[in-house]
Amino acid sequence: MQKLSIGAFLILLFGCSDYTPNKVNEKSRGLVYCAEANPVTFNPQVTTTGSTIDIIANQLYDTLISIDPKSGEFRPEIAESWTVSNDGKSFTFYLRKDVEFHHTHYFTPTRKLTADDVVFSFSRLFDVYNPFHFVGDATYPYFQSVGLDQLIRQVQKVDDYTVRFELFNAESSFLSNISTDFAVILSQEYAQLLAKEERKQDLDTIPIGTGPYKYRQFLRDNLIRYYRNELYWKHPVFMEQLVYDITAIGTSRIAKMLTKECDITAHPSATQLEVLEKRADINVEKAANLNIGYWAFNTEKAPFNDPIVRKALAHSVDFEKIMQAVFYNSGVQARSILPPSSWAFQAQPNMPVYDPEKAKALLAEAGLAEGFEMTLWAMPVSRIYNPNARKMAELIQRDLRDIGVKARIVEYEWNTFVERVGKHEHDSVLLGWAADTPDPDNFFSPLLSCTATFSGKNPANWCNPEFDLLLTKALDTNDAELRKHFYHQAQAMVVELLPLVPIAHGLRFQAAHTDIKDVSLKPFGGVSLAKARRE
Repeated sequence: MQKLSIGAFLILLFGCSDYTPNKVNEKSRGLVYCAEANPVTFNPQVTTTGSTIDIIANQLYDTLISIDPKSGEFRPEIAESWTVSNDGKSFTFYLRKDVEFHHTHYFTPTRKLTADDVVFSFSRLFDVYNPFHFVGDATYPYFQSVGLDQLIRQVQKVDDYTVRFELFNAESSFLSNISTDFAVILSQEYAQLLAKEERKQDLDTIPIGTGPYKYRQFLRDNLIRYYRNELYWKHPVFMEQLVYDITAIGTSRIAKMLTKECDITAHPSATQLEVLEKRADINVEKAANLNIGYWAFNTEKAPFNDPIVRKALAHSVDFEKIMQAVFYNSGVQARSILPPSSWAFQAQPNMPVYDPEKAKALLAEAGLAEGFEMTLWAMPVSRIYNPNARKMAELIQRDLRDIGVKARIVEYEWNTFVERVGKHEHDSVLLGWAADTPDPDNFFSPLLSCTATFSGKNPANWCNPEFDLLLTKALDTNDAELRKHFYHQAQAMVVELLPLVPIAHGLRFQAAHTDIKDVSLKPFGGVSLAKARRE
């Protein structure tokens, strides 16, 4: 398929035959967002890919509750209020009565959101009798990685606007997990229509939600088009249309910002920021973000199943040089898997330092004095936690060569990359994680728990029962100091056994033209354009 310019598509979208690139920002009816990758799905339940979540979660859907990015407190969304039983095993949510699902050219709902939709949405995750549970191979990576599918005993409709979650045991992170961008509410009525028409897979690809925008079109490698949800329950939506211009190459995204083909761009690099900041018509926003960039080893493959080998590789790399060459001033070097802004953070005194001679001695101790060959997989996209994985991989490759290890860099298109890493085809991989909540468990369970391994979302392929027990103990109590104690032990274990090497915590950047307002960055979770407007 020939790729049309964004201008040509805006002619179609806005009915404007006199479109020129420098008129994009003069249009009050639409917003163009330069995105770095195609979405892998249109349902947040079935992915943890950050670039996809940024595009779909807060634009198309709502959750029962959310977390205030400033105070860290839970706040009502679709649920107006909620109560918790004394034993912490029962949560009752009282729903709003005015929430409309999207009215589109392919689906017209006959009713508003009710408890039936909440029950359907969550039972899909764990109930094998839910007719949509096995659609998409029953893969719900976030929920499976944190064990939520094993925690919920049942979701019960009390009445049309009251839902009760019964848990097998109390867990301190339950509310945090259902406030994430992944815990969206779907339309049971739409699902029933798809089942009747034998199109169940469309639930995840042709979406119906309750969010500020509704789906209109997706052209792979080109654009995504949303329309305004005129019936949005929360507040007025100013932009009539939202267009994502899929532009994988960072320099191309910057060029489109400079020519005003895009109003906002994702993840400009530190070097690109210098160009953007010189423009009076562009605002560059910088914000701290809960994230970690890391180098993970496939611990089920030899020789990476040996902690001594992993330590040797970690000591062979000059991470300070990587910080200068890759991050510039856009990140801080990691002292733990948790970022310093986490309430459970503890700087680890035994973080591996650059010491090639020690690395060689460790390889000799492991019986690999002559070195070996390995693969080093590098993300093809720029992310907060790693703005240039290819460059980082080349620097690591060079350092590994000095200790006799020959690393071959492997790259794939982003969606293919994610899929193959999930199948653990790699020897090692440069990846990262951006938190969805401020709860420390959001770093540990999705990345390194045994359940995350089973769901294919543990890039280190590491399952350590002792480590898992620490996570369980931390979740079994609401005592913050006791939780912190267990998380301190977990952080120390990561550095001691090194299933992955924490590298850096990146700052999040976003560039927007000065006439675009209310698109501020958050310290966690995906991008929201719900309140975007043009002055």
